[in-house]
Amino acid sequence: MQQIQVKLGERSYPIYIGTQTLDRMAESLTELLAGWSQAIFICDERIVETIGKTVAECLVRSKKRVATLVVPSGEENKSIANLSLLWGRMLEEKADRKSVVVAIGGGVVGDLAGFAAASYMRGLRFIQVPTTLLAMVDSSVGGKTGINLPSAKNMIGAFWQPHAVWIDTSTLDSLPDREFRSGLAEVVKYGVILDETFFDYLEEHAEAILARSHEHIQHIVRRSCELKAQVVSQDERETTGLRAILNYGHTFGHAIEATTSYGRFLHGEAISIGMTMAGQLALRLELWPNACQKRQTLLLRKFGLPTGFSEVPVEQLVEAMQLDKKTEHGKLNFILPTRMGNVRTVSNCEYADIRGAILGNAT
Repeated sequence: MQQIQVKLGERSYPIYIGTQTLDRMAESLTELLAGWSQAIFICDERIVETIGKTVAECLVRSKKRVATLVVPSGEENKSIANLSLLWGRMLEEKADRKSVVVAIGGGVVGDLAGFAAASYMRGLRFIQVPTTLLAMVDSSVGGKTGINLPSAKNMIGAFWQPHAVWIDTSTLDSLPDREFRSGLAEVVKYGVILDETFFDYLEEHAEAILARSHEHIQHIVRRSCELKAQVVSQDERETTGLRAILNYGHTFGHAIEATTSYGRFLHGEAISIGMTMAGQLALRLELWPNACQKRQTLLLRKFGLPTGFSEVPVEQLVEAMQLDKKTEHGKLNFILPTRMGNVRTVSNCEYADIRGAILGNAT
């Protein structure tokens, strides 16, 4: 079992990465969490009878009380209504300060359960057990929790660090192909923003990754978590601007999700399009070379991800982008690449360039 430490002082926590390890989780958590008495087990409805059952039985064997709460999958369910239902169920199950929230599923479950943990009784301890590639490499690490408003993604939430992240890559074996590919967009992102050598690895081993080789999957999960942990450890709450680089492609991508009512694209698919648009904007501003833009686009397409979008008028998409959390005083801030492995924040982009970047990826 591999272990990565997210270094945040008293809020530091481990990320465990292994294969076929779920049966060992309860024992490790008992050692990690002193005095816990109950697990509030929040699980994606699609896996509650399979992976979820394995985890629940593992927790029951620890001789602790276990309450299972099932939530629907899909970005549209990361809502105020579902958060309220979770609060109500936690109250019914008599959750108290010795309870531990255990989220198992993808990013929607992790974000929703994490915000419930952050807000119930002003904060309960929280464990992430991601079962999708996107959640493993991105949303389960870093402490961002929250829900969507109808017109803006992740607008309501809290920074609430987990006490541990438990990643078992064997859970990816049954993940639908579209969801697996969606997660690869966030993996590619790390190569573009932080590590050209990692980007080279993804290009070289794309076929093995798509075949879900456990060796290659463990490597890309571990390296993605290492890179994110490094950034989060230096800028936990986005106060220095460093953590903002993790939002590469997200200003465009979140707007695409919102304008299509969170139902047309999976998150990673929208981010893939958003990264392509951001790269195109950087190209128009002469920040990075066409060769890098072509490499990024080719790798995303090799992973079966979309790179074009023309379903919403440009004006509507730009209007949705104005609700992005990186917007300041009505001015959009973009994370744009300057070379493979490096990005920077760019402000005051001309509307014509933003429009051109969007229209340049319409196919």
